[in-house]
Amino acid sequence: MIAMLRLLIPLLLVLSVAYVAVSIYSRQRRRAKLIAHWRRKGLTGDREAFVRRGLAQYDRSFRRRLILAIYAVPLGLIAIIVYYTNFT
Repeated sequence: MIAMLRLLIPLLLVLSVAYVAVSIYSRQRRRAKLIAHWRRKGLTGDREAFVRRGLAQYDRSFRRRLILAIYAVPLGLIAIIVYYTNFT
């Protein structure tokens, strides 16, 4: 059990750093795309409100939730490997 904790604690720290980095990068890319769309279409009005609405939609999107796979995939693989080595 101690060996498992010695593996999981650093892994969770690394995965958390990766999650934050990918999340910030993805949000900035979405912001840049919204601004580019604003310029390309030649829209008028409040650009910041347009970007805020677009980012609010992005926050509720499936793509945003898919970033959680950064946690799910490695931890799931470790669980499968532990199960396989102990019970088969």
